[in-house]
Amino acid sequence: MASSLLFEPLTLRGLTVPGRAWVSPMCQYSCSLESPGVVGDWHLAHLQAFAAGGAPMILTEASAVTAEGRISPWDAGLWGEHQIGPWERIVSLVHATGSRIGIQLAHAGRKGSTYAPFHPESGSVGEDDGGWATVGAGEAPFGAYASPRAMTTEEVAAVPGAFAAAARRAVVAGFDAVELHAAHGYLLAQFLSPLVNERQDGYGGSDQARARLLLESVEAVRQVVPDSMPVLVRVSATDWSPHTPGGVAGDVERTVQVARWLAERGADLVDVSSGGNLPDPQIPVGPGYQTRFAARVREEVDVPVSTVGMITQPRQAELVLATGQADVVMMARALLADPRWWHRAAHQLGHDLPWVPQYARVLDRHVY
Repeated sequence: MASSLLFEPLTLRGLTVPGRAWVSPMCQYSCSLESPGVVGDWHLAHLQAFAAGGAPMILTEASAVTAEGRISPWDAGLWGEHQIGPWERIVSLVHATGSRIGIQLAHAGRKGSTYAPFHPESGSVGEDDGGWATVGAGEAPFGAYASPRAMTTEEVAAVPGAFAAAARRAVVAGFDAVELHAAHGYLLAQFLSPLVNERQDGYGGSDQARARLLLESVEAVRQVVPDSMPVLVRVSATDWSPHTPGGVAGDVERTVQVARWLAERGADLVDVSSGGNLPDPQIPVGPGYQTRFAARVREEVDVPVSTVGMITQPRQAELVLATGQADVVMMARALLADPRWWHRAAHQLGHDLPWVPQYARVLDRHVY
């Protein structure tokens, strides 16, 4: 069989992942309102499908570190001890199938308390309907969403502890890695962006001050998880705004510097995405449209990186790795369309990828 980079192992600290095409976090908005933040059968079926399909690493949907940190009332969470068991059930089954699994920890900030995308209503959920008053770096709303309350300095300083507490619960649940969500306009990304963060209290006013909340959160998480457990961070390389100082190029320069700071504080992989702080960004979307950002970080910072965004075909993913644009390819929509994507990729790239025992007889069929 020919050698394929897509199926090469990657070791981060004490974790070896047997492949480079990973499942990107995908919000499911499927927790019940009666059990806020508690994952259930849908989440089990959704994630296990990828494990059975050959996924080397699965990252869960954004899971809130506080109740008010959810994107919607139907979001997953890990802010309480009662949420550990349901996650542990999923982790155990994924491990039994041979995959690795990490949890993405998040706080939505001013983009919280919204309706799920498939809900008949849209926008912010009122408190009478299960919503809550949101908080953020300042008082400016995201588009037509409800205006947040600006967090006090003391409230901001408490956020790293919330991420650390959730990470500690992730360890108990058996997760292999944790990822901090600092992209897509959620709270950590709000603080990183000069478009949103106009604070002057030590958490704003300069690039380093705007990065302080993220860096302190990474440090707090790193202190409570085992030294062998990788800590990942997803960032938005740019908000695609011509109004940002320096435009897209300036955004990427700041992202490179943030990646350096993250690596110094124990982050093991920087997951490079883009966008989220503006309601109507002008994004030149196309196949692999974000890989150049990951490549820039990888070139300038001594840290593994992943890329994501309209990477759908096995040979396309292989090319991203072969040309040194990233160490890992994150995928989402293509995997929803084909949860056995890894076996199709292995067939095309000449790699022998074993099926799970229950599907082993498929090896005798030319399914691809």
